[in-house]
Amino acid sequence: MPHRIKQLTHPLELLNNRKVVQTGKQSFKTVLHEVQKEQLKISKHAQERLIGRKIDISTEQWNSIEQKVQEAHKKGVNDSLVIINDAALIISAKNNTVITAMNLDEAKSQIFTNINGTIIMD
Repeated sequence: MPHRIKQLTHPLELLNNRKVVQTGKQSFKTVLHEVQKEQLKISKHAQERLIGRKIDISTEQWNSIEQKVQEAHKKGVNDSLVIINDAALIISAKNNTVITAMNLDEAKSQIFTNINGTIIMD
């Protein structure tokens, strides 16, 4: 029996001859969409506020905030005030987006409206 490698005339020939098997696993696109949906997005306004007010939030803090916002959303919170050590953030849990950010000194004299949950973090 000769062992020869068949040369493909067209690169898609191999794909066209392959059987597609459904394994019940999610596609890469679906998994990527789910991961992106879970990650907090930062609005342009919030980004400008973070930079302008020199608010530095570590990756570890962002991860904790993301987890708490997801937890709050599961409990029915749509818009939340998130208070961390040196800043206050308004986050849409529904859209997973940071809407605005301010220093705690600024936040002390503010009235927060249109929120239905507060997350206080260490």
